[in-house]
Amino acid sequence: MEIKKSAIAGTLESSDAQVTVMPATNGVDLNIQSSVMNRFGRQIKQTILDTLNNLNVKNGKIVVVDKGALDCTLKARVEGAVFRSCGQSTKNIPWGI
Repeated sequence: MEIKKSAIAGTLESSDAQVTVMPATNGVDLNIQSSVMNRFGRQIKQTILDTLNNLNVKNGKIVVVDKGALDCTLKARVEGAVFRSCGQSTKNIPWGI
């Protein structure tokens, strides 16, 4: 999928994450801010990159502000932001890829 416009999914509440995606042309530029980065940073990064890979996102600037979200929440927020940025209609969204 191609990120066509900026989009956000999620909140800054505890146990959630806010994911912002923006168009870019030089691969995936990932910026993660997390309250649990020291302990779970590698897992957070891997979950985000796996989700982007499953969605076939090759280019984009991704900013994640994590407040202790579970992997399933991170995945849902990344999917939501990417689908919003592509302008997908709700009936054509392949949730849970």
